[in-house]
Amino acid sequence: MTSEARHSLPTHEVQNQPPLRGECDLWASDPVLRNAVRTAEGRTEPLAAYGEILGRMETREIGRAANRHPPEIRLFDQGGRRLDEACFHPAYHQMMQISQTAGYAALAWDGQPGGHATHAGMVYLASQVEPGHCCPLTMTYAAIPALAANNEIASVWRPKLMAHAYDPATKPIADKHSATLGMAMTEKQGGSDVRANTTMATRDGDHWRLRGHKWFCSAPMSDGFLTLAQAPGGLTCFLLPRWLEGERNAIHLMRLKDKLGNRSNASAEVEFHDALAYQLGDEGAGVQTIIEMVHHTRLDTAMAPAGLMRAALSEAHHWVSHRSAFQRRLIDQPLMRAVLSDLVLDWEGATTLGMRVARAFDSEAPKERAFARIGVALAKFLANKRCPVVVVEAMEVLGGMGYVEDTPLPLLYREAPLNGIWEGSGNVICLDIVRSLARDPLAAEVLQAEFDAALGVDRTYDAALRDHRARWPASPPEGEARWFAERTAMLLTASLLIRHTPGEVADGYVATRIQGDSGRIPGSVSGLDTDTLLGRLSG
Repeated sequence: MTSEARHSLPTHEVQNQPPLRGECDLWASDPVLRNAVRTAEGRTEPLAAYGEILGRMETREIGRAANRHPPEIRLFDQGGRRLDEACFHPAYHQMMQISQTAGYAALAWDGQPGGHATHAGMVYLASQVEPGHCCPLTMTYAAIPALAANNEIASVWRPKLMAHAYDPATKPIADKHSATLGMAMTEKQGGSDVRANTTMATRDGDHWRLRGHKWFCSAPMSDGFLTLAQAPGGLTCFLLPRWLEGERNAIHLMRLKDKLGNRSNASAEVEFHDALAYQLGDEGAGVQTIIEMVHHTRLDTAMAPAGLMRAALSEAHHWVSHRSAFQRRLIDQPLMRAVLSDLVLDWEGATTLGMRVARAFDSEAPKERAFARIGVALAKFLANKRCPVVVVEAMEVLGGMGYVEDTPLPLLYREAPLNGIWEGSGNVICLDIVRSLARDPLAAEVLQAEFDAALGVDRTYDAALRDHRARWPASPPEGEARWFAERTAMLLTASLLIRHTPGEVADGYVATRIQGDSGRIPGSVSGLDTDTLLGRLSG
């Protein structure tokens, strides 16, 4: 045999490797989401259409390409004129087109029932495929209610923000058929303490000029930004348009942040050089004005980790269903079933709680509005503490392949911590929870009503609730705020699972999260109904 012939012989056959996942309708294959949306009274039609598009192999490849090719900064043109632009790979624009056309930012505000619940479902679905492009869309969704503080501004911007279309052109708002909004609040010296901001606002006729520096500007390619600056009357909220008639507003990009994850999305450090801005709300009422935006972005930071958990567990489930070790499929091995079943409880709990909170966002009833305020903080805290654990365990299921960029697990791993940091990190959220319950009797009342709604079904839950109330009959000490927030969020999740999911799911959650040690290693359990729980993953 010649050397050429020997070299043409295959070295091996590919065996014991899972097939490509192929087309995967993210809505039709997800009974947990469908149940949660139905309970929250969301709209199934737009979610079914969006989930089908996102699950296509082509769309998933577009999402991967957007992450492989992060944006680049272009400060000047070849003649030295300022551009201050973030330039994106075509795949990013394709993802924006898909999601904005589907109504990601708009559906909550179109006057139809279940808008916020439907939006929350879209956040969950989009996060499974390409989380980075969610940032400008979430900001746009959340900024819309804040614009109500200035009817003249709202009349110009709101129709463009709610358009089911994507327009990335660098044009003034009047010349665009759709638009996005970003946010720029954080400064070097303040962080979460925005009252320490030093950016100055100076009146210039019927508008203002802003001068200062922002350490983080979310989605700097947006058509405008909500920001805070010190006016003579105190900290005030402003809208800065990105583009003016015949010129660019004086918003200078200093650099793009080199982030751990969220790679397809640009985040920037910016300076305002007497940038033109329009006032939103009263002077000195900046925090009260922009808090509407923060409140709504928190809903998305509660739903996104549920989507990330779903994506990671789907990959793990596909792997173990098609791979064998020691003459047995991994999915048939008891320890693997115990681990994955345990992780399902975190995912289903986060999805169910997040969608219950979204339903409260859809209501104008005072009690539901109060529940939305406290519930979104609880959901955000718990989901984001569990998400990294779930993603890491799913990565470990795949072994070495889970650490390789050929799979989505590294992307999900890098994304897992982000929503816990965004819009208030863990300590900030826990202190918000404690202070809200102390200051708002209605919030405390509706939370207790949610607990009570599940009484009489599970004695372990009933006993745990009694213990919780006895341990904290009033506000906990600040040093116990995390402990209190975790237990409160878990009890709330358990109450919802008892009322709205199969008994095997609720029983497993109560036995492992309410009765057990919440800090234990996943899979350190026994007695779970693994058939039912793994069935939640397979649709």
